[in-house]
Amino acid sequence: MARPRRIVLVRHGESVGNADDTVYEREPDHSLPLTAAGLAQAAETGARLRELFGRERVSVYVSPYRRTHETFRAFGLDPGLVRIREEPRLREQDWGNWQDREDVRLQKAYRDAYGHFFYRFAQGESGADVYDRVGAFLESLHRSFAAPDHPPNVLLVTHGLTMRLFCMRWFHWSVAEFESLSNPANGETRTLQLGEDGRYHLDRPFERWRTPEPYGATG
Repeated sequence: MARPRRIVLVRHGESVGNADDTVYEREPDHSLPLTAAGLAQAAETGARLRELFGRERVSVYVSPYRRTHETFRAFGLDPGLVRIREEPRLREQDWGNWQDREDVRLQKAYRDAYGHFFYRFAQGESGADVYDRVGAFLESLHRSFAAPDHPPNVLLVTHGLTMRLFCMRWFHWSVAEFESLSNPANGETRTLQLGEDGRYHLDRPFERWRTPEPYGATG
């Protein structure tokens, strides 16, 4: 099995929805582009990725949203070294279709009280739902490692919550641990690096906004 040396997770650059949440009332979430600041963030991240990967090949999976595709293009990776696939299971958490701004704010308050993992948005998904589809993607990813010519690098261009849930699933974090962590900022990366012990290690932790409060010993 040709396991990659590193798996890099990237949150997309700032989108127009990050800058102005009223846009969700007029445009579907998946179609929102990056702002000028978001393009600059992606370009800066791309410079670091090009240095990290060098001339090594990269297997890329991109969420099907416009902002993630624009983020990947801004990276400026050599097309001759990249194998890219669009991966719907890496999409953003679904919050429903056309969003009422005040209703979403109320639901976010409910989510904060109920828990980010278990609360399901009306006509949308819970964090647990996203965890399930990320887990299905991980099964496919692991199967791809069986190819003897698998690239030494994997790059996932996705969303903040999806990044946290990917790491939760990979490292077997508890729900309490997940609930204690904040999303990365736009354009931020986290890298799973293969160590000499044969295990993957996260290059840096997610910021923690609270102390985990587990229900039992598994926490």
